[in-house]
Amino acid sequence: MVDKMKFGVLIRAHQAEVHERPIPELGDNEVLIKQEACNICTTDYGQWMGLREHQPYPMAGGHEVSGIVVKKGKNVRKDLYIGDRVAYMHYFCGECDACRSGYTSDCINNPGFPKWPDGYYGFFGFADYNVKDAKLLIKMNKDLPPEQAGFLEPVSTVIQGAKRIKIIPGETVVVVGAGTMGLINAQVARLYGGRVIITEMMERKIEKARKLGFEDVINISKEDPAKKVKELTNGKGADVIIMAVGNSKANQQALDMLKKLRGKILFFAAGFPIPELKISSNDIHYRKMELIGTYNADIDSFFDAAEYLNKRLINVQPLIEESFPLEYIQKAFEIASIPGNYRVSVKL
Repeated sequence: MVDKMKFGVLIRAHQAEVHERPIPELGDNEVLIKQEACNICTTDYGQWMGLREHQPYPMAGGHEVSGIVVKKGKNVRKDLYIGDRVAYMHYFCGECDACRSGYTSDCINNPGFPKWPDGYYGFFGFADYNVKDAKLLIKMNKDLPPEQAGFLEPVSTVIQGAKRIKIIPGETVVVVGAGTMGLINAQVARLYGGRVIITEMMERKIEKARKLGFEDVINISKEDPAKKVKELTNGKGADVIIMAVGNSKANQQALDMLKKLRGKILFFAAGFPIPELKISSNDIHYRKMELIGTYNADIDSFFDAAEYLNKRLINVQPLIEESFPLEYIQKAFEIASIPGNYRVSVKL
């Protein structure tokens, strides 16, 4: 059995390297994973670009990851077998009031980006081996490619948001942005029975959305999105808007697209620099609007996401832009940060 792990780490903005450290000792409730793939998410490449300098260095990040169980601690549950493919939930303690109520994303003992004794921060997603608490693992189908299994976390966050806005079958749902998270949001909204409209300005993203079966895709560089949404809804406007991008102009477009009364806007994506939202409390009051935030995912949404992926209820394969081996992680970040690109996967 190997005793060292190789992993990708951000030393500073625009610099990713491969380092090596001893594999931590396996605890009684832990599992050793041979990680197979980790997808670079917005949080990862945003820090690489220097847009998230509130996050510490050296950052051994990555959380959209999957792998194979190779060793178990003595107390690990019996239904988790050597050779199982797994993906990971976010950390939760399982003991605080939030966790015991099912709100694991609100866990008061979540350390955020943990700092390890050797000075690194993060979750070591871009590592060939990793030791994980067994309660955080969810089984994924063996025939699901590892880079697709790594979508467990992003799909779970989308499902969490969909539960918050309570989509009713037949409602018009506008998804703002056709990037990776926009197209996952669109697919989940469609599964929930929503009539989905997507707004986007980049031609290749518009084409990607249409290839995934979305007919109503508005090119905002050519058409006024609010006017077009009103046209597509017989003057009514959108019942629900999902903000899969975070910027001030998109926020204003959402307010303009929303129906007059009882409309809902879900703020799925953060934005840096911090976007503005120009609306008065009186407008929210008189229009009976719901402005809803969502972040992270609870344990039930992670299990739902595993089912959606394992049963191929959503298609994430077209959302994988390119793959690179771990030794080319710097190149992987360069490609991931190109505007308009989808997920880049690091093979481990």
